[in-house]
Amino acid sequence: MCGIAGVISFAEDMRGEMSACELMQRALLRRGPDQKGIVLFPEAALVHTRLAVIDISGGRQPMTLNGQEGSFTIVYNGELYNTDELRRELEEDLPFRTRSDTEVVLRSFMKWGEACVERFNGIFAFAVFDQSRRRVFLARDRIGVKPLFYCDTGKKLIFASEIPALLQHPDVPCEIDAQGAAELILMAPGRTPGCGVLRGIREVKAGWLGWYSEEGLELREYWRLRARPHEESFQETAEHVRDLVCDSIRRQLVSDVPVCTFLSGGLDSSLISSVAASELRAQGRVLPTFSVDYQNNEKFFQKSHFQPNSDPEYIRCMAEFLGSDHHWTVIGAEELAGALDQAAEARGLPGMADVDASMLLLCREIKKHGTVALSGECADEIFGGYPWYRDEDIRMTDGFPWAQSTAYRKGFLCERYAGQIDCEEYVYSAYRRTADDAERLPTDSPLEVRMREMTRLNFDWFMQNLLDRKDRMSMYSGLEVRVPFCDYRIAEYLYNVPWEFKDWQGREKGLLREAMKEWLPEKVLWRKKSPYPKTHDPAFLSIAARRLREILREEGPLTELVRRDALERLLTLEDHVQWYGQLMNLPQTIAYFVQLDHWLRWSGARLV
Repeated sequence: MCGIAGVISFAEDMRGEMSACELMQRALLRRGPDQKGIVLFPEAALVHTRLAVIDISGGRQPMTLNGQEGSFTIVYNGELYNTDELRRELEEDLPFRTRSDTEVVLRSFMKWGEACVERFNGIFAFAVFDQSRRRVFLARDRIGVKPLFYCDTGKKLIFASEIPALLQHPDVPCEIDAQGAAELILMAPGRTPGCGVLRGIREVKAGWLGWYSEEGLELREYWRLRARPHEESFQETAEHVRDLVCDSIRRQLVSDVPVCTFLSGGLDSSLISSVAASELRAQGRVLPTFSVDYQNNEKFFQKSHFQPNSDPEYIRCMAEFLGSDHHWTVIGAEELAGALDQAAEARGLPGMADVDASMLLLCREIKKHGTVALSGECADEIFGGYPWYRDEDIRMTDGFPWAQSTAYRKGFLCERYAGQIDCEEYVYSAYRRTADDAERLPTDSPLEVRMREMTRLNFDWFMQNLLDRKDRMSMYSGLEVRVPFCDYRIAEYLYNVPWEFKDWQGREKGLLREAMKEWLPEKVLWRKKSPYPKTHDPAFLSIAARRLREILREEGPLTELVRRDALERLLTLEDHVQWYGQLMNLPQTIAYFVQLDHWLRWSGARLV
């Protein structure tokens, strides 16, 4: 994986952009610590930082190739999992000069134009400068695993993998307007699709592509979940799922550097680890696996409807079953709280508090052992594993099922913006737009219609937040994380599988369990779903509360955006509203405002 950035203008000479490009590149060095490059043209300045995974010596960027249609230069962040198939097809025209997937992407674009993205199986964000036609092509992968932000100033298009890199360009202001305030208070840690929170900053949406030329920027959707009849029996469906999942995992194990897996003891990471261990075993290698736990969790863990048991028992079971080289990262409350600021800097926005911070610390440890890791994100969204898929009352609630807290949240919004925003309408209209956009069949039952809506809601909102988290927390340490369940073929197929199959035997992800039952021990195969582990140590709450009290003792940017009296009420520790589903309760809500304060100071954001 890598970091990319660029500045495009048809009114100014971009050869004078070197200093700005160097600043943007410096902000992206954590994403690509191995190699870096900048190339300047009259109309375009392109920036790259590289994390070398495939063809370490030959895949340098920016990469330029010449063809019959002219000269083309690419900056690319991603990984193609069908590189070999595309290479064989493209080699019929010209021999390749490298083994890198970057050259495959660029040659694909030169041969098929924008239609190339429909042939890619992978995760990517890239830009190609077409010198002869004086235009730039932008694209992002179907699921949205890799990020791509931009700012269109009217005279320039400035783009980058991360918001902090964009802000290094002098023409990109760091400003919060009413919409940004609504995103930070009403939506966070999620974001409205396409929104970059700060004024003027946007994101190329998942499954979108576009062109920037003298006529301006034009973006369009090239992929979405399509509704089609499902005609296979349950057993045929299970076999189809098994083939898709195993193929995706095996494709994503290809690397010129060591590969490992996250292992939580849950269904999804355990399945990935089991298939990966089998593949490596056949090569005479042992799979390294990595888990996180928290000091004192054994003492303070409390069972709940969402988390009936803790992870370590199941992690040990899987590590023994796999014969993996297992590594633990055990985090204390002080260390976890101490990583809140770095986690906000890594995300480029305040995020999921300790859930982000622990991932940042885990990825830092994994990077000491390897460069590529496979992780289990997105299976719950695709296979319907979350409680809001399965609990009828939650499922039928009119609104985002993981964020029924608008009435509570709006009490934190400062008077400056409260009068400009209809909070309920802002949130509900976003929910309704997404739900209404879910493609369906005329023959769908009311239940199937709702399940399609739930899938789109999770794809566009909850899953994007988790993918943001995994990308930023891992790339902050130069760790490439691949997510096999984000293979678009799995998503397309499961969108049309009936709910009765997904909920086989009344179990969350029952279809996935049945399809992959040969890969896991019974104990793990039928374990009830448990969310990403968070600390139960009351010391974390005490530390977060102490930091917020210290923030409130002085006048600072936080109380310009957030009502002081609401923060003081929060510190009475009497509120029990879920801020963001089961992942963010009182300790995480307090920690979120600690992160928000740090991010406001660190970014220098100005309220407008």
